[in-house]
Amino acid sequence: RQESVRKDVERAFGVLQARFAIVRSPARLMDEKEIGIVVRACVILHNMIVEDERDNYELAFDYDVVEGTAPEPIVNHEHHPCYEEYFRRTAIIRDTGTHAHLQADLMKEIWKRSGGR
Repeated sequence: RQESVRKDVERAFGVLQARFAIVRSPARLMDEKEIGIVVRACVILHNMIVEDERDNYELAFDYDVVEGTAPEPIVNHEHHPCYEEYFRRTAIIRDTGTHAHLQADLMKEIWKRSGGR
């Protein structure tokens, strides 16, 4: 029973990975809640596409080709400077004072572009 459920889950993710690039790429910078939202959205979109194309055989998605074709994720265990920069900038933006300053600058810019209306 567990083996068949595992295969069903793997097949479902294979279909999602074949259709949506966001599911294929590593989700290192997302928390569990965000990953859940993304996967749920992809499932909903997939179901909408299947329902929309139900009677259109020309655009049929070949699910048998999907199995085993998902690319292996690229995992790099070395320190990467891009992530260091990302985390540094995130820490700066989450700083309350910096956040308020950026927000005020954004409001001024929007006000200026709208002609002060």
